[in-house]
Amino acid sequence: MSWIARVLLCLSVVSGMVTASLAEALAENVCGADTPCKVEGGEYRVRFPSDWDGETPIGAIFFVHGWRGSARAEMRSKGWARMADELNVAFVAPEGNGTWGYPGSPTQTRDEFAYFENVVKDLTTRFAVRADRLLASGFSMGGSMVWNLACYRSHLFAGFAPVAGAFWDPIPDRCPSPTPILFHVHGTSDRTVPIHGRPIGSIWSQSDVAQSLAVWQKEEHLPTVFPTVAPAEGIACQRQETDSALLEVCLHDGGHSVRGEWIRRAWNELSRRKGW
Repeated sequence: MSWIARVLLCLSVVSGMVTASLAEALAENVCGADTPCKVEGGEYRVRFPSDWDGETPIGAIFFVHGWRGSARAEMRSKGWARMADELNVAFVAPEGNGTWGYPGSPTQTRDEFAYFENVVKDLTTRFAVRADRLLASGFSMGGSMVWNLACYRSHLFAGFAPVAGAFWDPIPDRCPSPTPILFHVHGTSDRTVPIHGRPIGSIWSQSDVAQSLAVWQKEEHLPTVFPTVAPAEGIACQRQETDSALLEVCLHDGGHSVRGEWIRRAWNELSRRKGW
């Protein structure tokens, strides 16, 4: 083999190695609905609108799964995918490894607030997602996690839309974060997370939603009122607003459930409130 052939062979090998290394690096950086995005403390998954160009900045809806749920399971939902397309938002599923470790919950395996800070930072840095247009929603224990995010990290999200989950005891005397824009939905026939709360074993206890809401009502000097009647069909809502805050509770006569239309409504109401 001539020296020229040897040089060309070496260049070919080096080029192949560089290409392989670049491909591996790109593969490690690619994440979304099927491959989780890694952050310090855990991971999350994200789905984008089907016709998004990847460059035009968009907002995002976080959905925090319930007990024994997973980010992967949420990504399998065709309903969430349709919602992302219809609203032109990213759909983000944080991974709680089956549960969440907010104040009062049975599991305290990581700093959930630091984890959510990391997810928001990674999402809005890695992708063209607007940090000022994020809605945090969640169901059951995920809903309770959203209440705690609103209480302790309200600066991370523009609004909050928990479903069938509030604080767990002990209810905080006050929240260190400013009173949020919050849209809460609950079923009056919910036995898993009753609207008036219930004990979990002999140590833990889900709190009364009205008492949870009163933390912010007192902070804003609002009447500590709470709706008590739900219609036979649909939902009935009661709203209190100040210049900077909004507290809304919507009741339905059903049990422990979540519907995409409630999250979609919260996003639309938040958008109107913010003038998006």
